[in-house]
Amino acid sequence: MSDKSDKRSTFPLPLSSVTGDKRAGAAFSPVKVATPQTATRNAAGSGVQGSQGGAQNYVPRVSVAPSRAPLDAYQRAQPLPLSAPRPDTGVSDAIRRAMVGRVAKQGVQDGVVLKAMESVQRHRFIEPALSAQAYVDASLPIGHNQTISRPYIVARMLEVLRNGKPLTRVLEIGTGCGYQAAVLSHIAKDVFSVERIRQLHELAKTNLRHLRIVNLRLHYGDGMLGLPQAAPFDGIILAAAGLEVPQALLEQLSVGGRLVAPVGAQVQHLQLITRTGKAEWMSETLEGCHFVPLRPGTV
Repeated sequence: MSDKSDKRSTFPLPLSSVTGDKRAGAAFSPVKVATPQTATRNAAGSGVQGSQGGAQNYVPRVSVAPSRAPLDAYQRAQPLPLSAPRPDTGVSDAIRRAMVGRVAKQGVQDGVVLKAMESVQRHRFIEPALSAQAYVDASLPIGHNQTISRPYIVARMLEVLRNGKPLTRVLEIGTGCGYQAAVLSHIAKDVFSVERIRQLHELAKTNLRHLRIVNLRLHYGDGMLGLPQAAPFDGIILAAAGLEVPQALLEQLSVGGRLVAPVGAQVQHLQLITRTGKAEWMSETLEGCHFVPLRPGTV
């Protein structure tokens, strides 16, 4: 387990308090993110680790109390005004359950998260040509140098975000193809997701249209600015890695809320930040990971 930082910092939270390897006792030295950076190599089989969201060498992780609370039923809404979703490729429920079983064996214990992962058809969020790999523990390309995260890393981050407790209002930075947002809609009362790449924002709307999820709202914009009009959030999750957590996101976290993000450049770790007071945050470094870079602006 990574050592837990007891420092409480006055806003803004300095980079040193949310990054770095405290176990080694050395100060964190950020390396600039190479630009442009393509998504990292995708795995071709279940034994290969993927790109965005692909943890490389695991370190002992923070233990999160399991929860067996039942999932809320699907909620229905008006369909999103876009073209038809990707066709069902006939991938069986048994294959998806097997994927969830592997995620559980890797250490994810939260029953609510595991049930949500089992409920969402991952193959509907990727190109049909890649459907044979949909339920392997690997990231896969979704275009624009982005990837859909590994099933394990999605489940792990959501388990840390939940911490065994219900989530009311969650912000996701980096909608991508919409898969993680769909899973989030099963474990949080309201989900807001921001994507900076216009074509991916439209792709996510297309992929999610058939689910008709009433508690999910998609936004096109700069994720580094968060979504102040919908704040505060009791959970914030980032699907891209920066050298530090943007100040705007720290400000939009409610007191007691949790933020989970990959932090770093070539070397990245999942970081858990908990807001403990009006101007106080506490950080914990979790396991290694590899995500595409967090970028400002819109394209």
